[in-house]
Amino acid sequence: MATKQALPNRTYILHLYRSLLRASQKFSSYNFRDYAYRRIRDSYHVNKNETDSDKIIQLVGKAERELGVLKRQGYLNSLYSVDRLVVEEKN
Repeated sequence: MATKQALPNRTYILHLYRSLLRASQKFSSYNFRDYAYRRIRDSYHVNKNETDSDKIIQLVGKAERELGVLKRQGYLNSLYSVDRLVVEEKN
């Protein structure tokens, strides 16, 4: 018999969203940083009105796993320096 997992509250989901956005900004490469940021933002906006509790639990679990991946990849990316692109240079 499977037990039903508790539904995460709004505060936790917003904290997870902000943590994902912060982790995406750790990439030294503009392309990785921008791609991760857009993907996180778009995914959140597509699913923000979800009402099915099972789907919400599934999405939060996926976001938690992706946060771990982003943190690991951000760390590995920081080990290798790259030249800044023209779009990154400040005037």
